[in-house]
Amino acid sequence: MTRLLTLAAALALVASPALAGPVTLKVNPVDDDGSVTLGDIFDGAGSASGVVVASRAGPSVVFEAGQLQAIASRAGLQWANPQGLRRVVVRHAALAPGGAPAAGSVMPAVGQRAATVEVLTWARSLAAGDVVQPEDVIWTTVQAHLAQGGSPSDAEQVIGLSARRALRAGAVVGQRDLISPRVIARNDMVEVAYIAGGVTLTVTGRATRDAAVGEPVPVLNTTSGRTIDAIASGPGQARAGAGARAQASNSFARQGM
Repeated sequence: MTRLLTLAAALALVASPALAGPVTLKVNPVDDDGSVTLGDIFDGAGSASGVVVASRAGPSVVFEAGQLQAIASRAGLQWANPQGLRRVVVRHAALAPGGAPAAGSVMPAVGQRAATVEVLTWARSLAAGDVVQPEDVIWTTVQAHLAQGGSPSDAEQVIGLSARRALRAGAVVGQRDLISPRVIARNDMVEVAYIAGGVTLTVTGRATRDAAVGEPVPVLNTTSGRTIDAIASGPGQARAGAGARAQASNSFARQGM
């Protein structure tokens, strides 16, 4: 009976991935050959270090944190994500840390003449208002004259932004094509807060245009028929008054508008 139990335990270990236990995310995950492995990403990956989890075609690969946890778990690794990260970026070893090209530049393609560069392009067509996901962009080698000025040097710079207009699959990603995601849509009911002298007054009205955080949004008070000049502060939320105008000015300054 004891021999049977021992044999069953041995078979179970063979049939399941080797458990390496808890692992720690490396401070600056990098790879040097285009094949990203668990050993490139985690310290303590053990026998799972050689497991390839992605192919890097450009300067970096972006993983959603939940996606990376699932990949690690399937290989028998436990990553608790104690920092609460949303995304993990793995860069070419020659570019990190501190070696990535400056924002707005393009990178010469490895093994190619200076006439071609690697730039971010759209992996699929996006409609106006779509929020960019990690799988929506891909590094592609193009003729240098096709590269736009202001093209992002890292996918993380565009993930989470919203398409300003319809964008075609295969086109080069341009920063001017993107805006902060809309938190208020035209005709949404919006709660407007007016703060003055420590007193807050609120009124609910209907938005007359779309707006991202920090953008102006005229709100129609459906009771009085008056329009309130407000600033979007969150989903269904806006502010009015001098403080709100200062918030809008700071937001536009940060965006270079």
